[in-house]
Amino acid sequence: MKPDDKFSPTFHFPVQIYYEDTDFSGVVYHPNFLKYFERAREHVIGAERLAALWQQHGLGFAVYRSDMLCHEGVEFADVVDVRTRFYFESKYRTVWQQEIWRPKGTKPAVTAHIEMVCMNKARQLCPMTPPLIEELGRHFDQAISL
Repeated sequence: MKPDDKFSPTFHFPVQIYYEDTDFSGVVYHPNFLKYFERAREHVIGAERLAALWQQHGLGFAVYRSDMLCHEGVEFADVVDVRTRFYFESKYRTVWQQEIWRPKGTKPAVTAHIEMVCMNKARQLCPMTPPLIEELGRHFDQAISL
């Protein structure tokens, strides 16, 4: 298996950059990239699925580890493409590779490696439910067994 074989297909999520997202020079303030990555992950999983997981099972996700690199600035009025891929590291953890691409970019402006863990309402590590693993696993060509 090649390293990329474990990843889902790439999901695309457009983000409009507003003036409020930028610093005095019109460049995105770096913590906002984490917000854009979060929105894209929520889009992949689905807000309704996340809400139901919390309400019905008392489970949610928390960032366990985050590593972000800013390669070039993103500016006011850009509409960027947040590209997201993920894989299941275990029944407790998902690993997300995310990139932000500027219009007509030849390389990503920002890259991130983010690890998410599944937790219960008591903030204890818990396995993901089989239906959630099955639903997210539909993004893959091969079966997921955890």
